[in-house]
Amino acid sequence: MSEKKFLCYHSYSLKNSHTQKNSARVCKLVIPFWVSAFYPRIMVDPDIIPIRELVPESQAYMDLLAFERKLDQTIMRKRVDIQEALKRPMKQKRKLRLYISNTFNPARPDADDSDGSIASWELRVEGKLLDDPGKQKKKFSSFFKSLVIELDKDLYGPDNHLVEWHRTPTTQETDGFQVKRPGDVSVRCTLLLMLDYQPPQFKLDPRLARLLGIHTQTRSCIIQALWQYVKTNKLQDSHDKEYINCDKYFQQIFDCPRLKFSEIPQRLTNLLLPPDPIVINHVISVDPNDQKKTACYDIDVEVEDPLKSQMSSFLLSTANQQEIASLDNKIHETIESINQLKIQRDFMLSFSRDPKGYIQDWLKSQSRDLKLMTDVVGNPEEERRAAFYHEPWSQEAVSRYFYCKIQQRRQELEQALAVRNT
Repeated sequence: MSEKKFLCYHSYSLKNSHTQKNSARVCKLVIPFWVSAFYPRIMVDPDIIPIRELVPESQAYMDLLAFERKLDQTIMRKRVDIQEALKRPMKQKRKLRLYISNTFNPARPDADDSDGSIASWELRVEGKLLDDPGKQKKKFSSFFKSLVIELDKDLYGPDNHLVEWHRTPTTQETDGFQVKRPGDVSVRCTLLLMLDYQPPQFKLDPRLARLLGIHTQTRSCIIQALWQYVKTNKLQDSHDKEYINCDKYFQQIFDCPRLKFSEIPQRLTNLLLPPDPIVINHVISVDPNDQKKTACYDIDVEVEDPLKSQMSSFLLSTANQQEIASLDNKIHETIESINQLKIQRDFMLSFSRDPKGYIQDWLKSQSRDLKLMTDVVGNPEEERRAAFYHEPWSQEAVSRYFYCKIQQRRQELEQALAVRNT
């Protein structure tokens, strides 16, 4: 490095050491509107543009921005509430009307086939939801886990008196069940229908049912009722909150004076039984006068709340989000155009006040930016003038220069002596 370049380098370092903290401000480009067209388009945040300074009537827009933020916060909070609600089962109590009827086919001596020559009856079990608002009708069999029809054992024997249907993973849903058997006398039968509870429900042990006042319920509801009983009767240990001090009823049920609350789910296993089936006694009549009679029974069933599907569709819907995104893009484009117009206006105003001074300032700014982008050290325009080297910093720059030269020469001598001694 030459002496002039070395001095210029140190002079540039000393003069600009106090401006390094403001490097972000130095890097800012003052680009007129006809130059900014060559730079890439940047999405502008509407909150950081001084719109109120440009358009006095824009206060209404700022109020809309504030209202939009509040609305977005409310919508986001509601979406989170809906997501949490969808994690819990949402059920409605509805009435399922059960229709039980039968037909009797007397024997026909002149029949050619074997079916017509023997008297037989046919039992039909059907049903539907009352006032079902759902668009998709649920099949009758979808409400049940199993259906057992028990016929008179004396008439059909111990091996043929049961008709059973049980749900399997591959079960095809149906609108009803039909049972056909030979016979010409009235038959007493018992229908056992096991509802398909979702989530599963259990029948409580009689002692636990009397204590909690619950007959059949889900496991989570039973544990919640137990916890409510513990809090109401202050059974939680005051020193160790993990333990429960059993009262006389808990001791009879769980057979221990003290237990952890975390042990309750495991101890409940032996106290929970399958729910009782719905039992219906029916007479299959072969009397021609009873053929048009249909027995009806109403059963309480749980169905999915229609609101759940609406909530799910609301979360999955993207139509509103796309519309909002398109409107946001339009707003950003409008604000960016305002910003570009502001740059043009500022350029024209500054140029109109002092054309010569503004062009000189702009050229200096562009020169600084060019040096920053091309890593040029020093200022050639200032360095070519003699006054540049008579400034106060020149003495320190010369001292640094001679110090570096002395250190360099000293290292060379030490290396030469070390080679000569070896």
